Amino acid sequence: MPDPRYYHRSVETAPRADIDSLIDDRVRHTVRYANEHSPFYRSWFREHGIDPASVKEHEDLLALPVISGKTIRANQPPVKEEFLFRSVDWKDVFTVHETSGTSGTPKAFFLTWEDWERYAEKYARSFVSQGFGPGDRVVICASYGMNVGANTMTLAARETGMTIIPEGTCNFPVRVITSFRPTGIVGSVFKLLNLARRLKAEGIPPPESGVTRLVAGGESFAPESREYVAEIWGCPVHNTYGSTEGTMCGECEEHTGLHVPEDLVHMDVYDPGMASFVPDGECGRIVLSTLIGPGERCGTLLLNYDTEDTTVVLSRDRCSCGRTHLRILNPQRDAETFRAGGAFLNRVDVERGVFQRENMEYLTGDYEAFLHNGEKEGATDLRLTMECIDPDKTDRDGIQDRFIRGFIGRNPFLKKAHDTGLLTFSFSFACIGTLEHQTLKGRPRRMVDRRTGTAAKS
Repeated sequence: MPDPRYYHRSVETAPRADIDSLIDDRVRHTVRYANEHSPFYRSWFREHGIDPASVKEHEDLLALPVISGKTIRANQPPVKEEFLFRSVDWKDVFTVHETSGTSGTPKAFFLTWEDWERYAEKYARSFVSQGFGPGDRVVICASYGMNVGANTMTLAARETGMTIIPEGTCNFPVRVITSFRPTGIVGSVFKLLNLARRLKAEGIPPPESGVTRLVAGGESFAPESREYVAEIWGCPVHNTYGSTEGTMCGECEEHTGLHVPEDLVHMDVYDPGMASFVPDGECGRIVLSTLIGPGERCGTLLLNYDTEDTTVVLSRDRCSCGRTHLRILNPQRDAETFRAGGAFLNRVDVERGVFQRENMEYLTGDYEAFLHNGEKEGATDLRLTMECIDPDKTDRDGIQDRFIRGFIGRNPFLKKAHDTGLLTFSFSFACIGTLEHQTLKGRPRRMVDRRTGTAAKS
């Protein structure tokens, strides 16, 4: 009889030696497939003097060059006449997708139906690990279109017995909650908070809405913001991380890191500055490799692909949920990490300061931060605007003090930058709906670097 705690129990709970053996087998098949079917990799192996037959286990991947989004863009139109990463005939391409293109020309990806089945299994495992199953009704507040997330979650529901309510955004009418009585919602922290405010305005306390669990996906978040969302909704908030490239990881109910589906995607952690891979427990960029089995096809295959998202491998030991696949820290976008006064700061650090619990008596949680040149040579001024429930009844001094304490936290480098005047703060408070990013289309950019000269490099 199937175990309802797992989607694919034998794989998810396999001993480490069995997992590594399965990965090695799929690495061999994947590299062979790349050489036979990918125009890019066929040339790439030759140019770098790589014999595909010499790649026999996942450790061998560490000796191969790392590619990036720039590599994909350089091997597709308009730079090249063809999409050289496409690894199947057009007749076998089921769907075509593009990334958001925030860093230049959008990267193109081609998915076969088999790719969709693998993607769906990754999300199905996450949903089951979070307690979802037959009878659950889940609202998806993620866009349907060229991005794959929402469609993948919808396909995953077919495998788990869930019912999907495909809203696409969190701006749906409150009647969706009262009529369909969803048991779960997938959306970003800020979408979930905004929906909670709308429910309250209609006289519906979120804990009484029938929602029993939330999934916060789409962007990284601070532990403080997760705790606040869980408090407001009166239910647990789980984390997922995914991308068009195929890195779909999910946090189980134990909340001890995101499980990586290692039999479907291989993950290493890389330090671009040192040009080397880092050991478990150290922070670096996520480098992924597609994994396929014998006879399987893949529309866009990637080996040693730098996602430009950072994480830490927390553990390869068995989780208390019973799963044995490695667990990683909630990834952060490298594009949202900046250097100031000799210290690194990320948007999540800002969010940690905003969501100090006492602050939330006055704030909605939404904000935007801009890095400007400070008064001292090489200094940075972080100018933060926070959205208020009522700006005229806001404890501004208290919020500022709590923000700085929360932002600096236990980070000695940020503290030193602040103490020496190389990192300063300027605060302002805004009415609901008046933040700059709220007027722009696309993914909100809550942290923007507007510095010039040495401050931007210090």
